[in-house]
Amino acid sequence: MHDLTPWRSLFGGVLIGLAATLLLFGTGRVAGVSGMLAGAAFGARDERKWRGAFLLGLFGVGLIAGVWLPDLVPPAPRSLVFLLLAGVLVGAGTELGSGCTSGHGVCGISRGSVRSLLATALFITSGVLTVFVTRLLGAAP
Repeated sequence: MHDLTPWRSLFGGVLIGLAATLLLFGTGRVAGVSGMLAGAAFGARDERKWRGAFLLGLFGVGLIAGVWLPDLVPPAPRSLVFLLLAGVLVGAGTELGSGCTSGHGVCGISRGSVRSLLATALFITSGVLTVFVTRLLGAAP
């Protein structure tokens, strides 16, 4: 646990919660990023602009932070091909789980959704098991 960053993690969590709250109060929409991405790509034309702006903000802030504050943004632990494959698998998982960690974990649990609580518990359990198995097999650092 040499890379544990509780204060940075707390600050990031507060920013995510604030963004989700502002989106909910401003538009009445839930900040589920996988659904937002699908809606930006394949949704109704009038929905694409705000979804695209939100997603551009997510990527843009990360890019700006990486350029201006490189010490706060760690380098990618794997190759770009590996990360793209992981992204495709996460996308498939969000389709199977009817939402992603932001939709279920941040927004769903805060709204008291039992379905979101169960989905988040499964996300976390799957992540823990994946790390355990990959470390057991020597495939992870």
